[in-house]
Amino acid sequence: MIAIWEQKSFQGTNEKGMLYLVPTPIGNLDDITFRALNVLKEADILAAEDTRHTMKLCTHFDIHAPLWSYHEHNKKTSGEKLIAALEAGQTVALVTDAGTPGISDPGADLVTACVTQRIPVVPLPGANAAITAFIASGLPTDHFLFYGFLPRTKKEQTEVLQGLSRFTCCLIFYESPFRIKETLGRIAAVLGNRRVALARELTKRYETFLRGTAEEVLQFLSSTDLIKGEFCLVVAGAAKELADQESDWWQPLSIAEHVDHYVASGSMPVKEAIKQVALDRKQTKREIYAVYHGLDQA
Repeated sequence: MIAIWEQKSFQGTNEKGMLYLVPTPIGNLDDITFRALNVLKEADILAAEDTRHTMKLCTHFDIHAPLWSYHEHNKKTSGEKLIAALEAGQTVALVTDAGTPGISDPGADLVTACVTQRIPVVPLPGANAAITAFIASGLPTDHFLFYGFLPRTKKEQTEVLQGLSRFTCCLIFYESPFRIKETLGRIAAVLGNRRVALARELTKRYETFLRGTAEEVLQFLSSTDLIKGEFCLVVAGAAKELADQESDWWQPLSIAEHVDHYVASGSMPVKEAIKQVALDRKQTKREIYAVYHGLDQA
């Protein structure tokens, strides 16, 4: 059993250093906070996802802390060095390329390592693309689920979307310009033609919002070659009536009709449809396979 640890960030003394999570602007440099600048200027080490990108920020604001590289491909070795520096009492400021560290980047692993070692972790408030897009989406903002980047393969993406299909809150995704049309198409196929808000180049000169149904936004994107910048996609939640039908929508169907329903949607082959039907009906894949292929009658 792990004993509870109460971190009092600014009370008492601590022999160990402190990890600061410092949000940086997602576009407009004027969005940085005074507190963030002070922490970056006073830190012993500045850990950055892309040191070349962060150097531009440091140059602009006259920040001279030593830059250490910390990203997805070196997070184990670099993370160990950062932990050693923190254990020795040094202050580390962690930044991502843009926005809040720890959201869809390896900063979360460094935070976990620090908490395990009882090294204080202090978060600063600041820019975040998901929330920035969400509050201007025009969709209900009382609840939301942030997912981040969907898997890249069609099979995995479809499975994730099916798992999210009956959430009644808004869903927030990140996506690249190279996959946004494909992702929107799959969302329309799996979740239905829901209202969406697509934001790009947030806080920058060419900040753009597209609001409409998934199919309308996809049609608009298909008519232009100018798809640039990182995207944040907000999707309306499922209608409550549909969510309430989660357990019984398929009951009038036979097992064969149930499988064929998923296959006909175009979102999955027979093998995956059988797997989903087994989950829906709480039966084994072997049982569903046998019924679907008529083996139970042999």
